[in-house]
Formats: sequence, C-alpha cells, structure tokens
Amino acid sequence: MDTEKEKEQLIKRAVELRKEIKQHNYQYYVLDKPVISDVEYDALIRELETIEERFPDIITADSPTQRVGAGVAAAFTPIQHRERMYSLADAFSTEELLAWLERVEKVIPKGEVDYVAELKVDGTALSLTYENGLFVRGATRGDGIVGEDITANLKTIKSIPLQLPEPVKYLEVRGEAFLTKEKFKHINKERAATQQELFANPRNAAAGSLRQLNSKITASRGLDALFYAVGFTEGISFESQWAVLSFLKEAGFQTSAHAQMADTEQGVIDYYSYWQQRRAELPYEIDGIVIKVNSFEHQKTLGATAKSPRWAIAYKFPAEQQTTKLKEIGLSVGRTGAVTPFAIMEPVVVAGSTISRATLHNEDEIHRKDVRAGDYVVIQKAGDVIPEVVAPIKERRSGKEKIFRMPKKCPVCGAALERPAGEAIFRCVNFASCPAQRFGALVHFASRGAMDIEGLGEVVAAELLDKGFVQDFADIYFLKKEDLLEITHFADKAAQNLFDAVQKSKQRPFSKLLFGLGIRLVGSTMANMLAQKFGSLDNLMKASYEDLVAIEGVGGKVAESVVNYFKEERNKKLIEKLKRSGVNMKEERKPAAEAKLAGLTFVFTGSLEKYKREEAEDLVEKLGAHASSSVSKSTDYVVAGEKSGSKYNKAKQLGVKIISEKEFERLIS
Repeated sequence: MDTEKEKEQLIKRAVELRKEIKQHNYQYYVLDKPVISDVEYDALIRELETIEERFPDIITADSPTQRVGAGVAAAFTPIQHRERMYSLADAFSTEELLAWLERVEKVIPKGEVDYVAELKVDGTALSLTYENGLFVRGATRGDGIVGEDITANLKTIKSIPLQLPEPVKYLEVRGEAFLTKEKFKHINKERAATQQELFANPRNAAAGSLRQLNSKITASRGLDALFYAVGFTEGISFESQWAVLSFLKEAGFQTSAHAQMADTEQGVIDYYSYWQQRRAELPYEIDGIVIKVNSFEHQKTLGATAKSPRWAIAYKFPAEQQTTKLKEIGLSVGRTGAVTPFAIMEPVVVAGSTISRATLHNEDEIHRKDVRAGDYVVIQKAGDVIPEVVAPIKERRSGKEKIFRMPKKCPVCGAALERPAGEAIFRCVNFASCPAQRFGALVHFASRGAMDIEGLGEVVAAELLDKGFVQDFADIYFLKKEDLLEITHFADKAAQNLFDAVQKSKQRPFSKLLFGLGIRLVGSTMANMLAQKFGSLDNLMKASYEDLVAIEGVGGKVAESVVNYFKEERNKKLIEKLKRSGVNMKEERKPAAEAKLAGLTFVFTGSLEKYKREEAEDLVEKLGAHASSSVSKSTDYVVAGEKSGSKYNKAKQLGVKIISEKEFERLIS
C-alpha cells in the first residue's frame, strides 16, 4: 500500500472514529445508556490517537483526543459574558418558598403560570460559548458579568460537546461542573496516599480542579457537568425553560434526567420532599432544588433585582440528621493548650459522607445538652459541612450512660489542666513541652495563612518532632537538606523542595510571622493590624498594655495576651532563634497620607471568585485600610461574594455600603 493511499484511508478512519466516539459520549453522558464497555471505548480512543500522532495535520479542534489536557497555561484571562449570570435567591423553609410563589403570582395570574423544578447540583457554575456550532471558549461564573477563561480545562470534560450536531451562530450555555461522589472519594484516597491535603467536599474539589493552570491535572480528576440554561444567543431562540432543556439534550449536552414540570404549589413541594429523601441515591451531591418560572415571557415580566432573578429560587435542604450511638468522649489538645472534647460514634452516613467523630465544644456545652457516653444521639452536618451532635435521645437510655467530667490532667502529657477565669475552655499548662501543643504550633506556623511552607503538613511535622529534628518551629530554619532526606518516602527532589520552601518563607511579611507565632487571640486580621501599627517585631515587643489598648480594635484581652506572650522567657528564646535564622521581622508600611484606602474599614462575606478571604484582607491592609471580621456602624464597605450570609444582612440593617467583588476591584485599582 503506497503512502498517499494509506494516509487517505487512515484519514477516513479517523473521521469514522471521531463520529463513533462522539456517539458513545452521547450514549454514556446524555442518555446514560452505554452500549460498549470502558475497555472498548479506550481502544477506540487509542486507535484515533495513533492515527493523529502519525498525521498531526489532520487533528481537528473538536477531536475527542483534544480532551486530555495541555501543558501549563498562563494565568486565567477575564472573559465578559454576553448575558449576565445571576446567582439565585435562597429559600430555607416552606414558608419562604410559598412567599416567593405568592410574589410571582401577584404579577402572573395563578392559572397562567407553570414552573420547572430541577435538582440543585452542588458544584461550580460555568458558561460555554459556541460559535457556528463549535465550542470556542468556556469561563467561570466570576461576578456574573466577567468570568475567567478556563477553556483548556473544560475541554477535558467528556460530557461537554466540542461541536453541536446543528450549527448555531452564537450560543452561551450555562451549567454546573461537579465531581461524582465516587470520583471525589478516589481523589482524596490518592491525595492521602501521597500526604497531600484532602479536599473538604466535592464542590471544593471541582472548583479547584477547574482552576488548575495545568489542564492535564484537570483531566486526571474526571470532572463531569450538567447543563440547565442558555445565555446570549444568535440564530436560535426559545420560549420556555422546558424548551431549553429539551434543546440542550438533543444538542448533546448532559441535562438532569430528574427535571420536572409543576403547575401547582403542591407539585413543587412534593418534588422537594421526594429528593430530600432520596438525595443519597444520586451519584453526585445536591443541596436543594431550583424552581423556575417556565415561560420566558413571564420571566421577562418578573425581571430581576441587582443580585438575582425574581423568576427563580433555590429551595435549600436543611442539614441532614441521623441517629447513632456515642461510644465515648475523647479529648484533643490544640496548639494553644485548649483541650476540646469530641464524640467518638458508631459510623453513620450523613449528607453523603461517613461520620464517626464530631466536636462537643466544651464541658459546659456537653452538660447543657446533657450528652453522655453511651447515649444514642442525633447528629447533623452544620451548614452541610461540620458534623455536630444535636441532642441525646434520652428515651433510649439504659442507665449505664456516663456523665462527662473534664479530667484534671492533660491526656497527652499528664500536666495539670486549668480553666482561666471567664473562659469555657480548659488548657494544658505545659506550653513548652506538651507534644500536642508543639505539633499544633508547628503545623500552624507552616500553614498557608502564616509562613506558607509547602510540604510541611501534619504528617511531615509529626515525623520531624518524633525523630527529634526540631523541638519548636524556629528549628526548621536550621535543618539541612540531609536532615530532610531522613523523612519517610522523601527522595532528593522532595527534600530539596521542602528545604527551598523553608528558605523562601523567610521573606514572608512580618504580619504572617506574627500570625504564625500563635499568640492567643491574635488571628490574621489582628496580626495585620499590629504589624501595620508597630512596623516590626522589636517595636511590638516593647509595647505596653496601654499602648495596645489605645489602638482602635484592640481590646483588653488581646492586649493582655500579647504582653504576656512576650514576657515569657521561652518565647523570648524562640524569637531570638528566629532572628538568627534571618526571618523577616519588619512590615513594609505606606505612610497614611499615601495609602489609597487609609482609614477605611472593610468586611468580606461570602465566597469571592478571584481572591481567597485572607488575600483580600491582606490587600486592603497594605493599602492602609482595616479588615474586620464583623460588621458595625463604623464599617465603610462590606464586600459581598456568592452565598453571603449574616454579615450581608447586618450590613443592610445598619445601612452600610455593600459592594460586589467587581466594584471592590475598581475601588482598589
């Protein structure tokens, strides 16, 4: 066979393979009816890859092989949505839902309006743009007006079609990227095996996966996506939400198989109740349902507020509760010596994850709830995240249950426990030598909010202490690379990376060092404030109680804690050791007159798209402002991200100016 004829036949085969693979993707992701095994599917992909590797000039933009992920990209560039992506208002009770329905039906007569009920997938919102039927770019939701370009990462998601069966001039498609429960467990299992920090939940894991600069990492995560709406369109139009869902499915997008029409209040409530009971059966997490007015003409009549449409609402599930047996009450010792009781329970599945432990906060709280070892208890996930014991089931007591009493000695080191006046927490007095406190202090010092030493997590910290390489966190700066090679599973590269991360941390701002010291009551915001005020560790160490309380925002307890910390001889020695290591102990300060935001107070609430909370607070502090954790009449701005909570509501009550993340960026630019 001559080369030209062979190439012609292989090109023809590549076209057939692309068509066949696209059809199998449609069968698997959209119809949920695969007709071949995974092995057979992989064989088709490999055959196509072989042909395209041999003839790279025949690779098309919509080829299934282009989903594997490219190399490292530059930082994400902004993309403006042609049509705004709104966030939804929430309802947390039947009363709130009925109030929303009543508001709708004041505008649209009850007999004329119908609704579409859909599952609210707990993932991360995204927008896809198709031009002439071809997927050209994809973006995060961002602030609803401008998102970030994550096209390369979205191409790795097999449930996203790269080409539509029928060309449409211009089409924005909106959906949710997510990880299935099974994929999430697999990823965390792999991360645990390599001593990486675990993802808190599938939503966080999905969001983190989409924002990888290396799309090969995104490809390895196995993200999925469901689609439920369109934005700006040219060359096609729709009259209703149900018509959109039908079109999306026919066009090859994965849509929820569980969307349902409802023309009565009871129909919506029944849909909610049904899925509240069966959410655990789904392969992905949901945190409620979404109800939309079906007719687009009615949607246009109802309009939108500055934040959300009036024609849709998210009806959230309450925290899921389960019953299990509390076998015993354990004690954990934190970095400040705080001894916290926790429940050790028979494992039970709550909101999709297995729970066997939950905090009990303190002795007073245990007695207030009358929780005893041996009780059957009701547990839930507060905010669908943190496990907590709600109450004991007293009717099931046998009489053998044990009332909890805080011991007099530390469960780790055996030193005395003390309860400071006015506090609910008992503390171990062996601050210098308690292994639990030394471990907690080292992990805190190396954490992202403090010295940000990548690779020095809990497992490595424990081994450094156990093997006697360090006695306190200052000792890490005197470790040699050869010492780090003694850590289990550490080869040359891992040791070098950790050594470099330790050295790099010496240049961290003084405010981060101050937070890393772990002074009681000095969180990141207070550390920023003190660093800006005093400029250096030496100046702060000389400050008196009176100097500190004279600063707005510094209370008596904080001032007392700071003064007492620097009085302690062991802390003085620790700081001398840090000085010898060359750690930065001065804060770069702008004169108040030059600081762009001098004298202003900011509060951040909700999830910001571009910044982590700590990054945003650092930014305003550097510009001369104060970042506070609570809203008061003296607050100048509340920056509200997605899913803003009580701080947003308090700001509205007090008349404090509320701005979006986009407005915040304009303010600081």
